[in-house]
Amino acid sequence: MIGPFPLPFDSTAGAVTVGILFVLNLVIVVVTLFTIGHNRRPTTAVAWLLAITLIPYLGLLLFAFFGTNRLPRARRKKQAEFDNIIREATNEVQNSLGLTPIPEQYRPISTLARELTAIPHLPGNRIQIHDVYNPTIDAMTAEIDRAHSYVHVTFYAMGYDDVTTEFFDALERAVKRGVTVRVMYDQVGSFRYPGYAKLKKRLDEIGCAWHRLYSIWPWEGGWQRVDLRNHRKLVVVDGRVGWMGSQNLIARDYHRKPNRKYGQLQWQDLMVRVAGPMALGLDAVFRSDWYVETGEMADDGIDPTTEDFAFDDAQDRAAGEVVKLYDCQLVPSGPGYEHENNLRIFTQLLYMAREKVVIASPYFAPDDSMRYAITTAVQRGVEVHLHVSEHGDQFFTQHAQQSYYEELLRAGVRIWLYRAPYILHAKHMTVDGEVTILGSSNMDMRSFTLNAEVMLIVYGQDFAHRMEWVEHSYRVQSRELTLEEWMARPRTHFAFDDLCRLTSVVQ
Repeated sequence: MIGPFPLPFDSTAGAVTVGILFVLNLVIVVVTLFTIGHNRRPTTAVAWLLAITLIPYLGLLLFAFFGTNRLPRARRKKQAEFDNIIREATNEVQNSLGLTPIPEQYRPISTLARELTAIPHLPGNRIQIHDVYNPTIDAMTAEIDRAHSYVHVTFYAMGYDDVTTEFFDALERAVKRGVTVRVMYDQVGSFRYPGYAKLKKRLDEIGCAWHRLYSIWPWEGGWQRVDLRNHRKLVVVDGRVGWMGSQNLIARDYHRKPNRKYGQLQWQDLMVRVAGPMALGLDAVFRSDWYVETGEMADDGIDPTTEDFAFDDAQDRAAGEVVKLYDCQLVPSGPGYEHENNLRIFTQLLYMAREKVVIASPYFAPDDSMRYAITTAVQRGVEVHLHVSEHGDQFFTQHAQQSYYEELLRAGVRIWLYRAPYILHAKHMTVDGEVTILGSSNMDMRSFTLNAEVMLIVYGQDFAHRMEWVEHSYRVQSRELTLEEWMARPRTHFAFDDLCRLTSVVQ
């Protein structure tokens, strides 16, 4: 008691409480100091340590939700089990088909991809390029109508709308004629769009087996980081034809409201239709996801042989395609794998480049290893082109991406801005006109560490030359960014870009 007013609490008890909290905070900091750096990038570990030091309890809570990109142990065990199955199965296919030699300089890439994924390169694949949005969905729909055994479908963002209605109708027709249909979609990637309840109801009406990928509910998928996502896009029909790439199964405007400056945004994507042995690789990726999610080993009783890969090329010829066979290799990646498969392949290709590299990526926020690989390539005389969108659809991601432009322009990278209102969503890289890698993976830390992705390596000059036409179409719709233009921006823009760059690892 001091004067007529009592203290709100006993000063001795308050001091003890403060002391206990101080000691507890110190213990938390010391423990994390010696544990948080295990198998983490130093920059990431320092960021988490700083958060836990400054805001101990909130920092620990955030770390519990976002501190690890690994799937639960049970899911990783299933992934490893299926990798062994893939290795045995592809060995049999590889032995029956034989292999055509890959150019000597790219043999390390093939070896690296096989070591990371258990999937070898396989010859005898026909590939069609599809880069017109709605007709691509129509073509996949027609593919489903030709199915006679099974159809497997995975999309990060799946919507039931006017553009995709016929696709789902084709799935229903397939089920009615006795075709096994399995469908998976990413939970977070799909539920944020209008009509999600209608989508689930339609899948139930179709009568197919369907499942959400990477459920955010711990009782469904186990305790895991809530923003781990399955970002793959693929369709497999009968194990002989597969579709993959960057395009989601949803209307081209993603149900977005018109942008005040550019109007209605439209996505520009790239998908490929693969007919031949590598369709089995795509099917293996689907079955792996299905097994990890459901615990069910999807077995349709099909044992493909060399004869099963015989393909009537009439459709290729009708579409004006030159029928050629390509050696291909799949690179699935994601939190189910021990290594960052896509990052390792991208970086290795950049260091192997001798003349020219062309990159298209809607979300470009590379880690230091890729940033150094790109700038080092330019410094040793390699011509590097980067195709990105003039206007991004994700605010923080776009600003983080822009924080890299000054360094790249100063190094000599040519940056092409795809004109709004189109969002260049295609994801691919061509090296020296000899090898191409394309698929679902962006060149950012989310795709490297947090998302399940799948990329296709195509070896050979013929396909790379076909991709040159795609790249040319980008340049026609783009303007080249200059260093002078970029440096003329207000300094506040640079500051905000740099601030967003700090969050790029969790975007």
